[in-house]
Amino acid sequence: MSGGKKGFIKRHKQWTAIIILVAFCVLMNVLAWTVKGFSDVYAEYVFPVWVNTYGRLTSLLPFSFGEVLIITGIVLVIVSALAIAPLLLKLKSKRKLIGKIYGFTYMWIFVFILLTETLNCFVLYHCSSFGELYGINGGEHTDAQLTELAEVLIARTNELSYEVKRDDDGYFVLTADLDKTAQQAVRALGDDYPRLKGYYVTPKKIVNSYFMSQQYLMGIYFPFSMEANYNQEMYQSNLPETVTHELAHTKGFMPEDEANFIAFLACARSDNKDYNYSGYLSTVKYILGKVGEYIGAHEQERLYGLLNDHVWQDITGNRKYWDDVQESDEGILDSKTVAEVSDKAMETSLKLNGISDGKRSYGRMVDLLLDFYYDSGSIE
Repeated sequence: MSGGKKGFIKRHKQWTAIIILVAFCVLMNVLAWTVKGFSDVYAEYVFPVWVNTYGRLTSLLPFSFGEVLIITGIVLVIVSALAIAPLLLKLKSKRKLIGKIYGFTYMWIFVFILLTETLNCFVLYHCSSFGELYGINGGEHTDAQLTELAEVLIARTNELSYEVKRDDDGYFVLTADLDKTAQQAVRALGDDYPRLKGYYVTPKKIVNSYFMSQQYLMGIYFPFSMEANYNQEMYQSNLPETVTHELAHTKGFMPEDEANFIAFLACARSDNKDYNYSGYLSTVKYILGKVGEYIGAHEQERLYGLLNDHVWQDITGNRKYWDDVQESDEGILDSKTVAEVSDKAMETSLKLNGISDGKRSYGRMVDLLLDFYYDSGSIE
């Protein structure tokens, strides 16, 4: 068989494989959007297979494989873009071959991203809600109920603020680990919420965490590497809640409000005080935001006044960290520009996946918490 014929057959097989995989991804997304219950079945029986295979494999690495893939991809795109012109000029007789190599390389990268995003993220956005799955009855709640829950959360947060370690300036100091304790905390919820049972990937810190901080990102789930990643440079009280939040995504709970709610329960029920405090402190900020939105600034100010000095120290320390990043010229790119681009990208991504209120959906965990509190009679 001639080399030309072999090459044609090889290219034909590649195109066939690419078309089949793209068509499969399109079909999966169409079914997720249009067939009620499809995503629930997928999340229950198929998605755990990827977690237990691909997730286990990437968890063996002591670094974020996803971060390495992103950096490698950026470098390859830049290098290939710079190299193509000299190659075409020097190897004029092989221009067609060079074009095919470039074309197939970029096509396979696209297919890999589309396939992993579809299987490990897009389809899962269309599952039944956490409340629907586990009988947390939704309903309308009064301003008085919102205020009552806020006061309960504040009281517990104040108590916990005395039970964690602090430095000489009074700022929170993390003493807990961010892998085994986080995994145990979320896995323990599996007794009440079965989809949270099973294997958990190992959380990974991002080396380039400053770039995350420029984007106001505390954590990120990489579908293409099945990893729960976190920003290691941010104010430390955010860390336990962030890691448990990202682990919730790796169990198929994509909506941010649901991941926030799961993270709160995991932290609140943990045997570790750092986790308890982190979960409550994060949730207090969300519920006080809701108070300001639905009741008004006066009531919000009153509730803020109930927070003790330790809690205020941590709120101030957290705010100062993000403000310092935005005002710094340390990064390669301007922080304000990075933050604006990231904000628009995240907003677009959430809306494309059916989350109509975009980033505002994070705060909807308060609605779920209100349902849980008044349905069960307990905050935890």
